[in-house]
Amino acid sequence: MKDVEPTRFLGLDFGEKTIGVAVSCSLNLIATPLEIIRRENEVSIKKSIKRLEELIKELNINTIILGYPKNMNNSEGPRALKTVEFKERLLRNFKRINVILWDERLSTVVAHNNMKLMGLDNIERQKIVDKVAASIILQSYLDYINNKQ
Repeated sequence: MKDVEPTRFLGLDFGEKTIGVAVSCSLNLIATPLEIIRRENEVSIKKSIKRLEELIKELNINTIILGYPKNMNNSEGPRALKTVEFKERLLRNFKRINVILWDERLSTVVAHNNMKLMGLDNIERQKIVDKVAASIILQSYLDYINNKQ
């Protein structure tokens, strides 16, 4: 009998020109930064969807945790609305995947602060901040579901 690979979570930090990507471990306890998907412009996301499709298959993903950029006063600005549109696009393209919006407030700030503590300079941080922010978003969700159980 063949062992069944456990399903995992993908965390996304959806930005204007990049999508930071993180993945959970097989036990869904720890999030790890994976990669940054770059776009030519904000509107063009076909290549991004194609890359996400590859990752979903390769990593046996069943749920995407999509960072939801609410304002500090809990209101929804233009970036949040674009994120909801992206969620709808993901649902249309990946019919068997759950997509959960997850509050991402301050995830980029936390990512920068953590990388500063690690001794990375601003140039090094800028290269990886999106995938680190994605891992912070995903880790927050994993901590929530694991503490809830």
